[in-house]
Amino acid sequence: MISIIQRVTQAQVSVDSHCIGNIKQGIMALVAIEKNDTEQQADRLLERILNYRIFSDEVGKMNLGLRDINGGLLLVPQFTLAADTQKGNRPSFASAAPPEKGRELFHYLQQRAKKVYPNTEFGQFGADMQVSLINDGPVTFTLQVKA
Repeated sequence: MISIIQRVTQAQVSVDSHCIGNIKQGIMALVAIEKNDTEQQADRLLERILNYRIFSDEVGKMNLGLRDINGGLLLVPQFTLAADTQKGNRPSFASAAPPEKGRELFHYLQQRAKKVYPNTEFGQFGADMQVSLINDGPVTFTLQVKA
């Protein structure tokens, strides 16, 4: 499972010009599900996102996690993160989970996130989404949880 996390001052996701998820200060996380991913990996990825220390403390050091600042979390499914871009001019999606499995695991991630961190909003799996954000810093990290 792969995620690109961005520290944001605000972020939102829309489908058909309707906002379906919106946060203020927090983390916007793009999430890709690969073929061999499991619920345990989803749990681990969620914990890493919630605890990753990318917010500044009182002396300006990145020492606080999302829970510490009570920030928003916007989880957005993005299968293209699973692309193999090592050769050629066209990405290969051979490592991405099939749509049914991806939808199932993203739904699981949504349910877990709602339970452990209620200040979470979501994109829509399989939809053509428009995502807007103001990256704070900019601060962006790749998190990966392997099988």
